[in-house]
Formats: sequence, structure tokens, C-alpha cells
Amino acid sequence: MNPLNIRTGSAWTKAQIEDYLRTIEIPVRLGSISNGAPLVSSLWYLYEDGAIWCATRPDARLIHWLEDSPRCAFEVAGDNMPYKGVRGQGTAVLDAAAGELMLLRLIDRYLHDRESDFARWLISRSEGEVAICIRPDWVNSWDFSGRMK
Repeated sequence: MNPLNIRTGSAWTKAQIEDYLRTIEIPVRLGSISNGAPLVSSLWYLYEDGAIWCATRPDARLIHWLEDSPRCAFEVAGDNMPYKGVRGQGTAVLDAAAGELMLLRLIDRYLHDRESDFARWLISRSEGEVAICIRPDWVNSWDFSGRMK
């Protein structure tokens, strides 16, 4: 586990950042390099042991981009006021062996039920799923709640 390196000027403490990442149920926006240019992908995630975990299909273009260039950026922030969230940069490590289990954990986190039609459809095609582990180099948070009352 890497210690969470929080940038100076962050609105929240390490404990607040980790609590936010563990509890908010919105996708992470993951920035990667595609053909030399940045591209943002939205993925379900979970935060555990100082890392952001996602999963995607083995044939997803994102997998190829992260294989070519594992450095990435991320943001977890809602779209509604008051604006607040966490962003940072890190390195992505792909883990095919953990993919199916990670997908199940993400279904539990976001759908809260493996019996819905959508959950069953995701599970039916989970073979070969690839886990993405993002180890942050640094994070920063912002919170405009005080000025947006």
C-alpha cells in the first residue's frame, strides 16, 4: 500500500478524502493517452488500500491505451452543486486474474444486487474481465460547499 500523497492546498484531509472515495457512488473519470492525445473514460470504481480499482472488458480500447502508457489521471466529482471532489495522477496496473471478482464487487457497490437484469447481463459476460488498479502518485480535493450555500 502506498501512502496517499496529498497536495498542498487540498480542501480535505487524508481521512476525508478516503471517506469520500469509499462512500460516494459515482463513476471515476479516468484520463489516459489515446494515439498521443488525452481521452477521458468513465468507470465504476472502488477505493481500497490506497488504490482506485475498476474493471473493463479485455477488448476495451482503454486496456490497450493503459498497456501502452500506464500513467493516468483521475477525478471523482459530482455534476451538481455544491462542486466538490478528488483528482490526481497515478499509474495503472492491469490484473486479468482479478477482473471477474472486481466486476462482482463493483456490481455490489453500484447496483447493490446481483439479481437485477443488468447485473445478470454483466455477470454473464464477465469471463476475461480485466481489473485496473490505479496507484495515485498524488491527490487533491476541492470543496465549494461554503461559497455555494
